[in-house]
Amino acid sequence: MLVAAAAVAASVLPLDRPGLGWLVVALVATGALVTVAVTAPTHADDRPDGTGVPGPVVRVGWALATIALVSVGVFRAAEWLFLLCLLAALITATLAVTGGRSLLGMLVAGLLPPVAVFRALPWARGGLRTLRTAGGGNLVRILISVGVTVGLLVLFGLLFAAADAIFADLVGAVLPEVSVPGVVTWVLRFLLVGGALLAGAHLLAGPPDLAGLRAPGARPVGRLEWALPLVLLDLLFTGFVLVQLTVLFGGAEHVLTTAGLTYAEYARGGFWQLLAVSLLTLLVLAGAGRWAPRSTRADRVLFRVLLGALTLLSLVVVASALYRMQVYTDAYGATRLRLLVATVELALGVVFLLVGVAVLRLRAGWLPPFVVGTAVLALLGLALVDPDRAIAERNVDRYARTGALDTVYLSRLSLDAVPALDRLPEPARSCTLRFLVDNRYPGEDLWTTNLGRARARKVFATNPVRTTGLSCPLFDGRPTGP
Repeated sequence: MLVAAAAVAASVLPLDRPGLGWLVVALVATGALVTVAVTAPTHADDRPDGTGVPGPVVRVGWALATIALVSVGVFRAAEWLFLLCLLAALITATLAVTGGRSLLGMLVAGLLPPVAVFRALPWARGGLRTLRTAGGGNLVRILISVGVTVGLLVLFGLLFAAADAIFADLVGAVLPEVSVPGVVTWVLRFLLVGGALLAGAHLLAGPPDLAGLRAPGARPVGRLEWALPLVLLDLLFTGFVLVQLTVLFGGAEHVLTTAGLTYAEYARGGFWQLLAVSLLTLLVLAGAGRWAPRSTRADRVLFRVLLGALTLLSLVVVASALYRMQVYTDAYGATRLRLLVATVELALGVVFLLVGVAVLRLRAGWLPPFVVGTAVLALLGLALVDPDRAIAERNVDRYARTGALDTVYLSRLSLDAVPALDRLPEPARSCTLRFLVDNRYPGEDLWTTNLGRARARKVFATNPVRTTGLSCPLFDGRPTGP
């Protein structure tokens, strides 16, 4: 089963672009590993994890998340987005195979697959030896049957292809090109995917015990030692929040008269600092949760009040950062980086809400998987928004209001942005799209099918782009940095 899955993956995987082949590989690999999990003699793990849901259900959730992340390559042409989704899919696939639940268990789980590749080789060799000993005759007959089947399919497929040109085109779109470089690439992909599947099968057949893997408990500190820093930090956060409320209601006039800055400059100058504050606050909350005592009722009440207040105030900081980014984007236009960090801030807001629940419950064992799940949902949400197209839409609308347009930056977006950029009047439209026309991938086939690229090709076919006689400004004079 693993060999067949690796062969299919090596035949359909388009390494140079997002496409349908990636989703096919994810589905085939999932099917092969599920077969191993069902048939391998493993010890069932029906102990509930921190969420109260049986472990197998959580693994199924991670597997579905992996498939959803990889499926982004079918709908979005943005390679940067698909790369982020692939990296996240590696994490969720690892969690689906290993079943790590605690923070330490999840970190250890990330180190297991590379080691499992080498440990799986003698395991697989032993399994083949056992299979050959138990039913060598059956194995030989199966191999002969597979050889005969392949031979018949090739023979009749060639005859049908010679008899009908449409069928020949269909076969050519499905089957990979046979050449020496193509064969070498196929072998490399087979080894890469086969090694990953073998490691996953080995971990499923002999699952590591990560369920109870937790960091050793820390010695609680005195009440004054942990409460004093948090009280002062809460007061500092409160002062900042009051200032933010003043700015929110005072608007641009208040900023101009008080700080001597334009509203956009004020927003740009503070967003990155507020993002750093949000991340550092999570570390403070984690440290307080580890070392603050909770043995008495007074300790528990103080813990909930101080950490709960810091969590609520942090939500206001997140809202302030998002508002600043909104103002800054309205003034200077949308970019990938601005959209990405705004998504990170939104995800941090959800994490702070989860931390608030953990503070009230005085239990955080369930938190790590939910934090990873939040990151996955944020990435899937970003893909659902279609970021490059959303950026183009925002900048086209800004151009209609202000006449400012950075055609150089917009021309560096992916083909997902083409339908939005098609709204621009000439010559701005052709000045932007003439670069994207050259970015279309040659040699599209069934396994490289992608909705974003298909939409772009339709736009180019319906309304061709001018490439001569254009006078294109390179830059509108507005800041396009982070």
